[in-house]
Amino acid sequence: MTRKYFYILAGGLFAAACAAPIVYGGIDFGVDSSQYAFDGECDDPRFAGGGMATNQDVDNIKRDASDCLKLYQAQRIRLARTRAQWDISQCRRVSYGNNSSQWSRDGECDDPRFTGPGVDEILLGEDRMADAADCRALCNSGAVWLK
Repeated sequence: MTRKYFYILAGGLFAAACAAPIVYGGIDFGVDSSQYAFDGECDDPRFAGGGMATNQDVDNIKRDASDCLKLYQAQRIRLARTRAQWDISQCRRVSYGNNSSQWSRDGECDDPRFTGPGVDEILLGEDRMADAADCRALCNSGAVWLK
């Protein structure tokens, strides 16, 4: 159900549609306000799996609800791991790749396989396994972990 709110701005009438967030299985999927909504890929970086968009941006958190819900229900994506679900000792078993990313050695992990406070806000598919030094150091410090 969509609710409309009307505002008077500079003497004119302005209508804004506000959709209710989609909640399923206790997960708030948000709304469909991303420019990438309804493209068949989940653009919300809170999730991980085969149905994820190659490039991800924190601006899409809770803004691609229908795509993410559909993929979640089809078990093609899942919620990313939390810090509590990751043990730093697991960092030794991660294959980090190399430092071929233009963003390597900048103090942030740019590999889209990772999540956590040490991860950059914009993650590009081309940086997968291409920021080894940063991601390894941040994983060992507990600032990032595999999704």
